[in-house]
Amino acid sequence: MSQNYGSKRIVVGAHYGFRDWLAQRVTAVLMALYTVVLLLQVLLGGPLGYERWAGIFAQQWMKFLTFTVIVALLVHAWVGVRDIWMDYIKPVGIRLTLQVFTIVWLVGCAGWSIQVLWRL
Repeated sequence: MSQNYGSKRIVVGAHYGFRDWLAQRVTAVLMALYTVVLLLQVLLGGPLGYERWAGIFAQQWMKFLTFTVIVALLVHAWVGVRDIWMDYIKPVGIRLTLQVFTIVWLVGCAGWSIQVLWRL
């Protein structure tokens, strides 16, 4: 005879927990490392002006690293804002509208930031 202890728990939700937690941590570490690299570029160089900034971002490896951090920032922001909408906005229609607005906003920010980056 098998015995069951406790009540049966009904698991609901999107089950994003660990994946979202890991995405937040990985993207945060990537952005922190980028900040250190950028600070070193700024502090170890000469006088800071437009030419210096353009010189920093003219290097192909820095453009690639900046692009990677932009993508990481977008993922980081999406996970955080989506969790806020899912936790605090209960009407499904309003929550979906806010999520679509967030996606459109983040894609627009990505396009603008990449345009600025490759314009240098």
